[in-house]
Amino acid sequence: MPNPPAVTVCLAGNAGRYKSNLPIPQLLLRGFMAGAYIAVGAALATVCSTEVAKFLGAGGAKLILGAVFPVGLISIILTGMELFTGDAMLGPLAALQGKVGWGKVLNNWFWVYIGNLVGSLAYAYIMVWGPFTQGNLTAAEPNTFGMTAVGIAVAKTLTYKSAGNIGLWSCFLAAIGCNFLVNVAVMLGITAKDFIGKFFGIWFPIMAFVATGFEHCVANMYFLPSGMWLTQMFPGLIDKTVADGKFWNPLLHANGGLTWSDLWMWNLIPATIGNIVGGMIFVGFVYYFAFRNEFPEDLKK
Repeated sequence: MPNPPAVTVCLAGNAGRYKSNLPIPQLLLRGFMAGAYIAVGAALATVCSTEVAKFLGAGGAKLILGAVFPVGLISIILTGMELFTGDAMLGPLAALQGKVGWGKVLNNWFWVYIGNLVGSLAYAYIMVWGPFTQGNLTAAEPNTFGMTAVGIAVAKTLTYKSAGNIGLWSCFLAAIGCNFLVNVAVMLGITAKDFIGKFFGIWFPIMAFVATGFEHCVANMYFLPSGMWLTQMFPGLIDKTVADGKFWNPLLHANGGLTWSDLWMWNLIPATIGNIVGGMIFVGFVYYFAFRNEFPEDLKK
């Protein structure tokens, strides 16, 4: 039998206490692995969704993309690694239950975020110089999968940039929706006691957030740099045209490529803030106030 909701919330608080008390080297190491695991799912989603829309439509491509992405969070939860977006809910939940101070929660967030970033960048480097080019760096452009990676990075940055302030708001809201679903998955992973239950409890919400098109800051630590690096390695993509003479990617051409400023300003910063709100407020706070009067005595401390 799965854990009852009140027990699940208490166990989540215990997990938050454990994570918030980890030493910095452990936060960095486990954060590095979690960033790499999320990048594994993101890279797989990029490859598996390439050109699917031609045959199954835009919705079908989104479904395929979402269906394979959850390998990352499944790996993280079942092997005990540290993901910023999950800790955005678990840490505050521990603090609300009086099991840890807010200072330790913020310390956890800071070091895990750095670890996730480094792990994501490391895997992005592997993909860019490996499967997205297959060693052929003298070509005019990356292979088909690399082209998809560039398109994803542009869609997640320059689309928002072209809309201005409303673009930032859109990214922020998409990030709230993302971490709402991510932390529902985390909760379901705690609720289930067996491997199969944890697998499916995590898989469905993650598939939902990816297929819907929400914004996950750690996944974007992979998606965005990989696309940017490819445009830098193959600058001809910026002015590439298709058969009718139109630019292959008008936004990429209009902005002269992608920069780190674009990545942080038009995605990573608003996505990070939105992820915190979605995880801490819409899951952590809600579940604490919903079940705080039902917590079992033996799990309160």
